[in-house]
Amino acid sequence: MSPVGSYLRELRQRRGVSLEEIARVTRVAHRYLEALESDDFTFLPAPVFTRGFIRAYCQALGVGPDEALGQYAESLGGGREGGPAHAVNDAVPAAQAVEAARRGRGAVLVSFVLLVVLGVALFATTLVLQAGREGHQPKRVSALSTSPAPPEPTPSEEVVPPPPSPAPPSADAVPKPAAAPSTGPPTLAMITDGVRSAIGGITSPYRLVARTSEPTWLRVRTEDGRVSEETIPAGQIREWVSNHPFVLTVGNAGGVALELNGRALPRLGASGAVINGLVVPPPGS
Repeated sequence: MSPVGSYLRELRQRRGVSLEEIARVTRVAHRYLEALESDDFTFLPAPVFTRGFIRAYCQALGVGPDEALGQYAESLGGGREGGPAHAVNDAVPAAQAVEAARRGRGAVLVSFVLLVVLGVALFATTLVLQAGREGHQPKRVSALSTSPAPPEPTPSEEVVPPPPSPAPPSADAVPKPAAAPSTGPPTLAMITDGVRSAIGGITSPYRLVARTSEPTWLRVRTEDGRVSEETIPAGQIREWVSNHPFVLTVGNAGGVALELNGRALPRLGASGAVINGLVVPPPGS
């Protein structure tokens, strides 16, 4: 019977497969495949691993491994499988396994010690912070308890305030002529005046909410330079938060409704109308 290495090499050459391809398919190191084809059993690992290499080699070539395994057993010559060379090869993985186990236990021990040290440090930090808070609390209480109460006015010291003088009429109190109704589309100035009247008294931070009833292209820019730009489908909600006013560009004024800090803003315009440079809230609000 021919050696197993020659048998495997002839199978591979007849099928036109390179040794590199066998190594890539089987995930076996190239040097082990060369030693297997050269019948260099002293370079190979223990027989149990070598048999696995032979099975993977045969599977990559699409043949059964029984004949190759039989030739390998014949090459070992019965008692050679337990000989000195293989005893050394068997001892190497065992020593490596013992060393790996020792390293693993050392890593676990170091991790446990680090966790204990970290826990003690966190506990000590918590105690120091709690003691600091408790040390400041009595001082605040004592300061409040020792502050003198304002003296109550005696009947003789009561001062009767003078009657309020009539205030001059302000410019807002003067009636203004009613403006003629506009028949055209709302301008940016008209929208800004409506927004200003709807959101008077709102302070930052500002929370702007957009609710779409039609697909709407919307671009939102804040005064600090952040820009959000997208085409929002119908029935969607978008939200922005900023400490500065927003500058809006709306591609479909009739398809979006805006809210600022929970207050609904006036309708921006008709469906399909485009609005550029709308500041929300407007300056002076």
